[in-house]
Order: sequence, then C-alpha cells, then structure tokens
Amino acid sequence: MPACGQAPGQTETLRYGLTLVPTGIDPHLNASAELGIPLSSVYDTLVFQDPGTGAFVPGLAERWTISDDGLSYIFELRRDVTFHDGSRFDAAAVRANLEYVLDPDNHSQKAAFMLGSLESVEPIDEYTVQLRLREPYAPLLDSLSQVYLGMASPAALQEWGSSEYQFHQVGTGPYRFVEYVPNDHLTLERNPDYAWGPSIYASDRASIQRVVFTFYEDRATRAIALESGEVDVIGEIQPRDAARLEQGGGFVTYPVHIPGQPLQYLFNTQRAPTDDLRVRQALTQAVDRPEIVETVFGAYSPVAEGPLSTVTLGFDPGTPYPPYDLPAAVALLEEAGWVDTDGDGTRERGGQPLGLHIIAPNWGSNPEVAQLLQAAWQALGASVTVEVAAGFGALKESQAAGEYNLIGVNFFGTDPDLLRSTLSSDGLYAWTGYRDSRLDETLLEASGTTLDPVHRSALYAEVARITRDQALLLPIRDYVNLVVANTRVQGLRFSSQGWFPLLVDLRLAP
Repeated sequence: MPACGQAPGQTETLRYGLTLVPTGIDPHLNASAELGIPLSSVYDTLVFQDPGTGAFVPGLAERWTISDDGLSYIFELRRDVTFHDGSRFDAAAVRANLEYVLDPDNHSQKAAFMLGSLESVEPIDEYTVQLRLREPYAPLLDSLSQVYLGMASPAALQEWGSSEYQFHQVGTGPYRFVEYVPNDHLTLERNPDYAWGPSIYASDRASIQRVVFTFYEDRATRAIALESGEVDVIGEIQPRDAARLEQGGGFVTYPVHIPGQPLQYLFNTQRAPTDDLRVRQALTQAVDRPEIVETVFGAYSPVAEGPLSTVTLGFDPGTPYPPYDLPAAVALLEEAGWVDTDGDGTRERGGQPLGLHIIAPNWGSNPEVAQLLQAAWQALGASVTVEVAAGFGALKESQAAGEYNLIGVNFFGTDPDLLRSTLSSDGLYAWTGYRDSRLDETLLEASGTTLDPVHRSALYAEVARITRDQALLLPIRDYVNLVVANTRVQGLRFSSQGWFPLLVDLRLAP
C-alpha cells in the first residue's frame, strides 16, 4: 500500500524524503538548508516573506517600524501565541532567542551572521521589542523571516542547552517536533492549537496529522522510494527520473527555482596556475556551460550567468559571462606562456605542466559537473585531477589545505548579501583568495549603507561585473530543485527560499 494510503482509523501520515543527513539540525546553530524542510513548520518567525510578491508580511510581529537611520527596528508582537510546551511568546522570548544565537559558546554557523551589526535586543514592554544596530543592515528583515531565526521556547533552550536542544525542539509553528533519530527519521505532529499563522498560509491549521521525514542520500534510491510508496514527496530527483515518473502517471513534478548563488566553482587566485587572470579567463571560455547543463540537468535548469541566480534580488542580466569560445581560450593560454612543446597533449611553461586540481562537493550533481570540467580542460591541454569531498566538513578541510585551483561551494537565500561570505576578502568562505578594496566596499555598501532596493541592485550589478572581469568564479547552472510528489498530495507550495514546503497547506486526497 502506498505510504499516503491510510487504513480506517489510522493516523493520517505523510512521508517526506530528505536528500541529506545534516551534521546537526538546530537551525539556530547549524547551517544546512535541508534542516529547514521539516523545521520551517515547527517554528514561526517575526516576519514572513510572501513567495509571490517578495514582500515582508506580519508573523509573530504584528507590525514594525524602522528608524530613518536604519539603526532601530521596533516590533510589536502578537499577544495570543504560545509555544508547544505551553509557555508564552513575548518580548523576553525574542531576546532569549537572539542571545542564544549570538552566544559565542554556541558557535552558530549561520544565524549569528544573519543578524549583521545587531548590538542589542531590548524589550520595551511585554509585547514590544527593539533591535538596535551599530550600522544599517539591509538584509535584517530577510534574515528574521528565515527558519534559522525562528522563535524557540526559552524554557526548552535553557533546559536542554546547545548540545541537546536539537533533539527536543519547541517552537510555535503549525507542527510540533516529536522525535529525531539521526540517519533514520524525523517526526512532526500537527499542532491543534495553532491559530496565528501568517497570510502566506492558505490554511489556518494543518490537515495532515503526522509527517515523517526519512533520508535518501543516494540519488539512485529516490525514484525507487517514490514508486514503492516509501515516500510521498522527495526533492532533488534526477531529471530523467522526474520525466519518467510524471509520464508514467501517479506523480507530479514541481520544478522549484532556488534563489541565491548558482552551482559554481570558485577559482583559487592564490595558487598557480589560476593566480593568472588569463588562465582563469581561458578556463572559463573553454567550458561549454549550456552543454554541461543540458547533459546533467536536462531542460529544467537555466544556465547561470553570474554570482547570483536569475530569481535573486540584484541579479543583473547586463553582465553575462563569456560564451564558449575554444580558440579564444587557446589564445589566452598561449599568451600566458602555456604551450605543448613536446606534443604529448599537455601544455607546459618553464618545464612545469599545466596542472589543475578541482575539489567538488558530493551533493547537487557537483561530481558529474566536475568530471565534465575535467574533460573540457584536458582537451585544452591541462592535466586535471578531481577530488570529491564527502560532506561540507570534508570540503572545508580540503579547502583549508589550500591545494586546489577550483572548489565548488554555493549558498542559498533571497537576499544578495550572501555574496559577502564568498566574495568579500574577509568573508567566512573567501576561498578565491582575491582581495580588492573596491569589491569589499561595494559589497559593504550594498549590505549596510543603503536600504534602497534600486540602489542595492545597481551595486550588485557592479559586483557581478568585477566578478566576471576578474574571472573569480565559474557559474554553471541556476539551482532548480525537482520535487516529485504522489498525485494524492495536494496543495504543495514552497517558501520564498525555495527549499521549504508549506506543510500547513498540504492535504491528502482520498
């Protein structure tokens, strides 16, 4: 019997497949996008972002005001909200949550950085709280709308602490956290008391009683899990499998465009030969990116044209990357002194072969893309090795060794400020090694000194131009998550961030 079919009197259960086992699932401390798939329904946020318009709408905060100088945000909170443990949500809870995130002993991997220059959190009264910043920070509302800053029960945070809270999470959302067994399953149950959902939800309360999440890291098992009825919904389905399942009947494919950075490879500008701009430009032009996208991702994914995907605020269509041009690539390498002097198919300079080392993450079809890059650059006359990092921790360890010419890494989000983490010279993932005060200043101005979206977009267009002209990265494809669901699953929609389903709106047809 398919998983979504229920025997009479049985609890109605949806089974949702996850494609990655996160190293930790406390959204306040861990960084995986995968954790948000279940947990965005456990937590509410102060504000929500409308997936259709991009506008911020009330959540746990009924209204808010921003000072003219952008240094003060005052939130007036709802008065009717309780956590799943029965405790009250109020201004003190907001302060406790943000202090938990910012506590250096808790080592927040993402949420702490999403708060920018936050200086203090001050309850004005029981249901009014003020956030003070040292300097303006344009992405703050975007940050506050994400699960990483979802409001947790202060009592639960205090009882369990940073090491154990991930197994005992307590929010205010439409689903309650029941159980998490690492590498096995995560279970949520409907919150029957939920009565304060945001306007982006179509339903006041969840229809499905229980949602069980299980893990399918091996891509080959995902379509099989759908066909066998082990799961009702799963993402990151291979394009061929998605087309086959839909054509066979009984399943629907939902292509979900993901904002943020595309699948990309950062050039290491501090290691030869990619320390030479001409070499980076040649490698860029020697890659037929549309062919790679068609080969690996079929017709579902757009070819990436810069450091931001096309659905992200700040994407500039006026700064496309150079197209495939093999003669131009050959000319650039020869100009840089790389020639095949002995006819063995490998270019040399000063007696040293043109050697490249690529580090590819093991997710998102990165290994397949890296193999195609390897083939393209070997045809150009380079000796290319590929190392596949088994997880984000291994990726960081390999990067720290510094012995790479390209490394795959990208981050998702609706605000383009995420570029600072990889392109700013002091960014947490500044793995290009490129330092340019002009680029740093432009990124800083876009994040802090202006809240005007038109001005910010112009600044990010300049960032895209610098990135392209300095060949700092090789963009491959805009992320499109292929989610496939059994046809009995109805009402499937996703948040502005793209990855996170609005579970409260799901229904199971008879």
